[in-house]
Amino acid sequence: MEITFNNALIQTTQMFVVPLLAPLLCGIIRKIKARLLRRRGASVLQPYRDLWKLLCKDVVPAPNASWIYRSAPYIIFSTTWVVFCLVPTFSTHLLLNGAADFIALVGLLASARFALALAGMDIGTSFGGIGSSREVMISTFAEPATLMVVFTVAMIAHTTQLSLIADFFIHEPLILRISTALTLTTLITVLIAENGRVPVDNPATHLELTMVHEAMILEYSGRHLALIELAAMLKLMLYMSIFACLFLPFGMISDTSHLSSACVALLIYCLKMAVGGLMLGVAETSVAKMRVFRVSEFLGIGLMLGLLAVLLLFASEGIK
Repeated sequence: MEITFNNALIQTTQMFVVPLLAPLLCGIIRKIKARLLRRRGASVLQPYRDLWKLLCKDVVPAPNASWIYRSAPYIIFSTTWVVFCLVPTFSTHLLLNGAADFIALVGLLASARFALALAGMDIGTSFGGIGSSREVMISTFAEPATLMVVFTVAMIAHTTQLSLIADFFIHEPLILRISTALTLTTLITVLIAENGRVPVDNPATHLELTMVHEAMILEYSGRHLALIELAAMLKLMLYMSIFACLFLPFGMISDTSHLSSACVALLIYCLKMAVGGLMLGVAETSVAKMRVFRVSEFLGIGLMLGLLAVLLLFASEGIK
């Protein structure tokens, strides 16, 4: 692919500018939830202030922590950031498109989860062990369900490269399929579980009997905690970007010759994220946190729906 100034500028924007919107998305979700609960709530810019405060504080490591505990925040953040840079957000014509294989991205996210689970067990606390075991239990269902989504869209678009999949759904006529609806449901289930949102987990509480993500990072402080929190914000925006890339690809551009169209596409992408944050905030306010032993049933339903989508699509392709 010919490298031009516009291509380099769009890729740079994808790598450094768009990730800066992740804390703003979390601030919007918190503000919406607060207003729905008849509270004023903090400013939508509060996540930026929280991250800055953590970055300015000293790190107080656990006394018995090893190199795994100290290196995990950097591994988690860098892995999540790399995956985010490879997912098409407002343009399908990026310099790093060749590396944006959907299956590889799922593997990278799994490695970040593995590093977080190891860090939770490394310090030897009971909360860390409980959180790590629950995180691994969630991954047992969430990762195969994600692969079912990959297989379904790959069978439709005949590729596992995200940019080509987005191009396919942009230019091909919309065909209503039962498998697509099942895949959509599976992806929503995975998005909720992977990001620890209600009803799977509640990121706003520290209850010992229910917390998952917070239990693994209780001993972190300073810049280490800031990196983990920023990685969690990036992960939420990452899954919402994947959802928009697969099922709401309108507004994305493939021609980078005009920067004005790229600016419009970026604004449309921001609007998608804002609407997604609004819907997520409303949904989290409308449902209650489920019991921990119900999480496996919730994710199991998503996995079965994804598997059914693959089987139905495979059968329909065989009939043709």
